[in-house]
Amino acid sequence: MQRYRLMKLISGIYEALLGIPILGGLIVVGFLYTPLFVGLILHVITLAIARKEGGPTAGSLFGIVTSCIAWIPFVGMIMHIISAFVLIFEGVKEKPMKTYSSFERQP
Repeated sequence: MQRYRLMKLISGIYEALLGIPILGGLIVVGFLYTPLFVGLILHVITLAIARKEGGPTAGSLFGIVTSCIAWIPFVGMIMHIISAFVLIFEGVKEKPMKTYSSFERQP
């Protein structure tokens, strides 16, 4: 398994936990909004790994935006849920097939 896929799954599960309606809000407020900063750092690391390995970056970018605006009560919950779906989907979907240039021999 590629590192970016593992990081996408970890980030997605983290976002899903924060997206649970009452529990996520209690976690964020109880820890004085520190989980949003931790999520931001996690998404930046995931983005760097995905870019280095050529993986999709949309979920990480969406997660960064979510971490920045998730302090707004209901908007944050919806954004966390959407981010979780996007990240988990990117983590489990197969990597696109390799494209061959006109000079390479296809199998």
